[in-house]
Amino acid sequence: MFNAHINVEYCNSVKTIKYICKYVNKGSDMAIVELESSNRNDEIAQYQLGRYISSNEAFWRIFSFPTHERYPAVVHLSVHFENGQRMYFSPENAISVAQNPPNTTLTAFFSLCSTDSFARTPLYSKVPTHYTWDQSTNRFSKRKQGTVVDGFDGRASDTIRRVYTVHPSNGHCFFLRMLLMKVRGPTFFGI
Repeated sequence: MFNAHINVEYCNSVKTIKYICKYVNKGSDMAIVELESSNRNDEIAQYQLGRYISSNEAFWRIFSFPTHERYPAVVHLSVHFENGQRMYFSPENAISVAQNPPNTTLTAFFSLCSTDSFARTPLYSKVPTHYTWDQSTNRFSKRKQGTVVDGFDGRASDTIRRVYTVHPSNGHCFFLRMLLMKVRGPTFFGI
């Protein structure tokens, strides 16, 4: 009918999008580059002369889209039994870590609920909205930036919260996670 060879592909899955993004817009497979500089020890000049920007990255930069932005922040919330948190031992700190296990987001949440009356109102999964997790001290502290919340002397943000998943075959921990999604203000593992 068309007096030509026509190649037709039927696209019926998500893998097709992966194919298009991975192979069609991939860019060149190999580049041969020779760098000549008056100063061969100048690593910055060699990097700038030898960098390669693909068509996708060039388009992204021409239209001034952000290239390295992480917004909103994502906070992972742990779920474990009492004294079931992950601990890292070395020969120097084995005794002290065993006697005083480090706080996790869950144990810090329990202590926060026992000391702060506002912390008893949101669910465990909503706590990073009003509090920040300080990795160095392993505790929650009130947010200093964000929108003002009525009845709270801290602030709120649009942080994404991720509670680690637990497989139903791990029964007790699975049900603890379910309770944390429904019970407000628990102060210990017995909820």
